[in-house]
Amino acid sequence: MTTHQVEHEITVAAPAADAYRLLADVESLPRIFPPTIFVEQTERKEDEEQIRVWATANGEATSWSSRRAFDERALRIDFWQEMTAPSIESMRGSYVIESLGEDRSRVRLLHDYRAVDGDPEALEWIAQAVDQNSRSQLDSLKSSLERAHADRDLTFSFEDTVRVEGSAQDVYDFVNEAHLWSDRLPHILTVRLVEDSVGLQTLETDTRVADGSVHTTKSYRVCLPKHKIAYKAVRLPALLSLHIGSWTFEEDGDSVLASSRCTVVLDTAGIAEYLGPQATVTEAKKFVHKALSANNLSTLEHAKEYAEGRRSSAATIA
Repeated sequence: MTTHQVEHEITVAAPAADAYRLLADVESLPRIFPPTIFVEQTERKEDEEQIRVWATANGEATSWSSRRAFDERALRIDFWQEMTAPSIESMRGSYVIESLGEDRSRVRLLHDYRAVDGDPEALEWIAQAVDQNSRSQLDSLKSSLERAHADRDLTFSFEDTVRVEGSAQDVYDFVNEAHLWSDRLPHILTVRLVEDSVGLQTLETDTRVADGSVHTTKSYRVCLPKHKIAYKAVRLPALLSLHIGSWTFEEDGDSVLASSRCTVVLDTAGIAEYLGPQATVTEAKKFVHKALSANNLSTLEHAKEYAEGRRSSAATIA
């Protein structure tokens, strides 16, 4: 069966060691690569790790399990898929980073792959996905490295937490069942939810924020039953260039710590457009934090009410 090999490359205005460190950090991958929704490290041994990746390919959400091997001295990261997406027989590749000087480097992205039974339609789909994602990944890596200092000022994270005297399963169910949010949450006006595969959702909502305006957002969600729902927004309001986060449900004795964690990057052009030409980055951060926290806390409080109501009803019946 024929193995197909392709190579993409890009030159970046950043040291080779910086490019390697960014690529090696699993938590950075959803931030720097637009197709990547969520990555979970499932195993780490010396210079090798196992990860589960959820991403989009040709506009479709999918997932796979991969291993990555690191050679920091050679500035090389090899990867291969263990549990591939449907229609893919095998997928391997490498990031090879070459220094072109003190503040300049070349990043080469290599792939070799086979389709199940050599199916021509599958090969065309894989080729398009590899080409589209490789170009997107390298462009985004270049942008992330070259704007590292600016993004540091524009990036911030925050967390909201509510203690729930109920079960983690009930709290998880409330957040997972987003198709019911327009009836359950006052800030959600309409919902469009598609379960692309079990635990992988595409969610679109029309949401009212603190200033009364309505924003339409679209996100992909990875649902890990009972303990986490991770998401990445792919349609964003004018103020943001990135919004990723997660809902987590941690059992603590007879109660649950339900949390919403957000990481966002402000869009500098959007600040002036949305808040006016005199608005500062600090003011924009406060505005975004207040708006997102208000809606996150509303969701958590309603999830708390739902879960505690379920526990109370069960106790009454018992």
